[in-house]
Amino acid sequence: MAAVQFSDDNFNDKVIKADKPVLVDFYADWCGPCQMAAPIIDELAETYQGKVVIGKLNVDDNQLTAGQYGVMSIPTVIVFKEGKEVDRKVGYGGKTGYEELLKQVG
Repeated sequence: MAAVQFSDDNFNDKVIKADKPVLVDFYADWCGPCQMAAPIIDELAETYQGKVVIGKLNVDDNQLTAGQYGVMSIPTVIVFKEGKEVDRKVGYGGKTGYEELLKQVG
């Protein structure tokens, strides 16, 4: 299963009101480090399927949500649990870095 696509329109329902922890990758198509992170995010979505919701939010198309969470640099990966931010990693974190974030909510 590939990562879920989040947007300004569905962020509240799919992230804040989610009954599972959520990892959100804030990215842009033109961002090189974001492109390096994309296959890792998709792989983690498969690995953690059923335990954690893993998805992506394009900051160019969804500036409201990116601004609301103070995303200034991309990629930024934020983990949420029970609607609240638990932790974030700014910049390319690699598989190990993203798994460390997931351990905090898993």
